[in-house]
Amino acid sequence: MQKRIRIGVDVGGTFTDFVLVDEHRDMIFTGKQLTTPTDPGKAICEGVARIALEAGVEMSQLDGIVHGTTLVTNAVIERLGAKVGLITTAGFRDVLEVGHEMRYDLYDLFLEKPEPLVPRNLRLTVSERISSDGEILVELDEAGLKAASDELVAQGVDAIAVCFINAYINAEHEKRASDIILADYPDLPVTISTVVAPEIREYERTCTAVANAYVLPLMRRYITDLQEKLTELGLKGPLNVMLSGGGIAALRVAQEAPIQMIESGPAAGAISGSYYGKLTDTKSVIAFDMGGTTAKMCLIEDFEPEHANTFEAGRVRRFRKGSGIPLKVPVIDLIEIGAGGGSISRLDAMGLLKVGPDSAASEPGPVCYGLGGEDPTVTDADLLLGYLSPDYFLGGEMSLNVDVVSEAIDGKLAGPSGMDVTAIAAGIHAIVNNNMAAATRSHIAEKGRDPRRYTLVATGGAGPVHAYGVAKQLKLNRFICPLGAGVSSALGFLIAAPATEGVHSYVSLIDQLDVEKVHKIYQDMSETAIQSLVEAGGDVNTITIKQRVEMRYKGQGFEIAVELPDDLTDIDLPEFLKASFLARYSEMFGRSISDVAIETVTWRISASGPTPNIQLNFEGQQIDRGAADKGERQVYFPETGYAPCKIYNRYGLAAGTSFSGPAVIEERESTVVAGPDTTITVDDHLNLIIDIHYDQIKD
Repeated sequence: MQKRIRIGVDVGGTFTDFVLVDEHRDMIFTGKQLTTPTDPGKAICEGVARIALEAGVEMSQLDGIVHGTTLVTNAVIERLGAKVGLITTAGFRDVLEVGHEMRYDLYDLFLEKPEPLVPRNLRLTVSERISSDGEILVELDEAGLKAASDELVAQGVDAIAVCFINAYINAEHEKRASDIILADYPDLPVTISTVVAPEIREYERTCTAVANAYVLPLMRRYITDLQEKLTELGLKGPLNVMLSGGGIAALRVAQEAPIQMIESGPAAGAISGSYYGKLTDTKSVIAFDMGGTTAKMCLIEDFEPEHANTFEAGRVRRFRKGSGIPLKVPVIDLIEIGAGGGSISRLDAMGLLKVGPDSAASEPGPVCYGLGGEDPTVTDADLLLGYLSPDYFLGGEMSLNVDVVSEAIDGKLAGPSGMDVTAIAAGIHAIVNNNMAAATRSHIAEKGRDPRRYTLVATGGAGPVHAYGVAKQLKLNRFICPLGAGVSSALGFLIAAPATEGVHSYVSLIDQLDVEKVHKIYQDMSETAIQSLVEAGGDVNTITIKQRVEMRYKGQGFEIAVELPDDLTDIDLPEFLKASFLARYSEMFGRSISDVAIETVTWRISASGPTPNIQLNFEGQQIDRGAADKGERQVYFPETGYAPCKIYNRYGLAAGTSFSGPAVIEERESTVVAGPDTTITVDDHLNLIIDIHYDQIKD
């Protein structure tokens, strides 16, 4: 494989992270920059220019930048997207509000549903109808369509979404509608549902089309502006993006279907966790990534993160399935909660201490940053407890003020509650750990698994600070902190393979299956996927395609996936599908029913190129690699209170080094905290392997 020089950029709520990998020299360089929320491209360009300079690389030498951002998900959650109009089939104007006609909480008399992204006055209908088998029952009323688009434009919409009933089986009317609208308004962003979600279920398909239109103008402006700025800096290589499913795609995807990027940052963290699981030969991993705004947890089995085909955005209640906007988007299956270094602490109406989910982010930031933040945050508590050094934050680039933190906690939390400052700080740290552990425990329980068989891989700026507390809450025996953990999501962009997915719904009883139609569906999806991967820099000769189909018993409302062989021409497809479905159903539910009709629903492919082979060599970093011993300072642990604790320089710890906790290990982008009941070992890749001994100290 050709050697390249690339930069991974992860735009978070508080910090923007950078990793430069120079495969010619087998060297890795890392960096962090405060995010600039009003203009994310400013921090990106400053950080890219800086890390290239530190690596001794000209911008023109870069073979590309891989980019992920929280811009899409923040726009949906905070309702900062475009003014969108929806055109749909007559009689289906209220699909967004009718939804599933189900309550996510049966016993809540004041149940709150998510507000549709399109208000009713901007939802218009036209006469047309396609049957469930793709037959055109009513031709598209083109005059009515033009009138509807004219009315929406007159009302000042920034984008239009088109979603017709049963379009997933026949997209003719949607394509024609797009052509008509663009002929009149060529600069107006238009999303048709069959481009972003060509599959069954009207509510989810409509939500996905609308959400894509909602963020489309914002992302087009952002991408265009970022591309121009990077070109001015001298970038000649491509700017690619990370998709929510963990694959790398061409920039065109972000400009046409940005909804596929809604979980791009968290996906990179899971990819990174998977990578370190493989590096340490750990098959069952909880990838735990905690930044300044959110914490993400993903289960990894046999070195592969788990995937899902749907994602719920903007939940009214964070842990309530069904309380958000359902999107048909391939994603890495993870949970995300409002728990980060910037999560704000407060006393509720009953005087109880609460942490998050809102964050101080980078503006105004935690109190200790001295940038205007007044509300105590998790980072402030960690500083007060001795976990963070006031003089070595970001490798010494930022100084943290302990005194103003004490004053803020005393004035806003300790004084009103009658507790002392240390107890409040310890409470903040414990509460955020408990919030993350509870969410992880629930996620694992839903999958019927035992958390104790997992190892935690901690990444993100705040992840290694809190990994010890979270691991103990989950009763885990081990957690791992990679070198450069604070920017591991950005590294995830560079170790991810070019990948994309294809989907097409074709509902049929298996004994009535049109096998030739199936072959055509897979052929079309494969050709589109290969074209997309080649556009993202993939080699057509190294692309692997996996096929699967989702099936169910006739009358069921949900499907299960069945893997298919690469070549479908040499098998009796209906017989193969029946046998595979019954075996899979029995495996999942302990029984199968052989005399009930089985039907196919949705056909899918996953296409990917080879995973880049990156050597973890950080020797090029301009970092003080002096002695490992940095002395001692007072650090708080629940078992000991404040007590002297050894402080270590991460860059001075050689492979094979082993020592006992308590210990604080400092590096430029993060800090690792290990309690008094731990043993820390440095492996051959300079990962910290931290074992917890529960028999040493009683909780």
